[in-house]
Amino acid sequence: MRALTLSLVALALVGTAPSFGQPQTLGDLYRKASPSVVVIRAKGREVTQGGVTRFGETGSGVLVSRDGKVVTASHVVHGMEDITVEFLGQDPVHARVIGFQPSADLALLQLDAVPPDPPLGIIADSNGVNIGDAVFIIGAPYGLTYALSSGIISARWTPNTVNREFPLAEFFQTDATINTGNSGGPMFNAAGEVIGIVSHMISKSGGSEGLGFVVTANTVKSLLFDKRPFYLGVDGQIVSGPVAMLLNVPQDGGYLVRTVVKDSLAERLGLRAGNRSATIDGQPLVLGGDIILAAQGIELTTIDDLIHASKAIRDQPPGQQVRMRVLRAGKVVELATTWSGGPETGAAPR
Repeated sequence: MRALTLSLVALALVGTAPSFGQPQTLGDLYRKASPSVVVIRAKGREVTQGGVTRFGETGSGVLVSRDGKVVTASHVVHGMEDITVEFLGQDPVHARVIGFQPSADLALLQLDAVPPDPPLGIIADSNGVNIGDAVFIIGAPYGLTYALSSGIISARWTPNTVNREFPLAEFFQTDATINTGNSGGPMFNAAGEVIGIVSHMISKSGGSEGLGFVVTANTVKSLLFDKRPFYLGVDGQIVSGPVAMLLNVPQDGGYLVRTVVKDSLAERLGLRAGNRSATIDGQPLVLGGDIILAAQGIELTTIDDLIHASKAIRDQPPGQQVRMRVLRAGKVVELATTWSGGPETGAAPR
């Protein structure tokens, strides 16, 4: 009887573990998938009470095209001045952001150089993924590169339900371990195909608690591949109400520029970044930079206005003017440059 009880316990334990089937083991799948995974190291600037300081961010990503496009999380590279990408066992290469959708925590990078015959992550149809399916993640938790974790799909969340900061993202919830540094890395199914991009975790302790959230592959396709990639190249915040009044903004609000990325559209426009920090009406701000009042004739008083203006720039034909009106040192200044049409036509990476 005791032997039977032990056998039943063992069977129950086997039933709760993720199964990747035969003949490929999880180790086989890891060795197949890991060459397409990259480690991303980004450096940026931050304005504090002590002045301008430098900081770094480590994340992950996956190569999705032979010409060197990498998908990652937008929060890993947003506003960063220097981005390098490392393939397994190879020297770092520089990269730049060419596509950006912070409302889904997604970004598309273009590498300056691509390894010969690069291994690609195959983007699957995430609609075929079911709750309980086995999955695995490869990333760089706490900078420990090419670490593997595995688990199952715990739930699927429709856009604007699980995290209001990313209203455009459909999420998978997973119990596969996710920590700082996994962000932007791919989640694979039992066939070794990419079914999502790691975004964030929810934790009360600060560590992994089995509540990881991954942007679905179909969200990646619809927001990064099916549209022309676009990246303005600024980091900042909307100011409105009493704060806007104290800053003498001549309308209900504006977009206060904190950082301008080198070689970006924002830099070509001549936008200026902030250089000192302050707290106004209890709100921490970076001052000294431009406040964008309007872009393409659209007043920027809410984050939705910024999204609308970005789409207006992205969708216009090449050769047209990009126009902005900014408040600079108390004066309203008009800025303009020619729109090149972006880095590509918007076809899905191959």
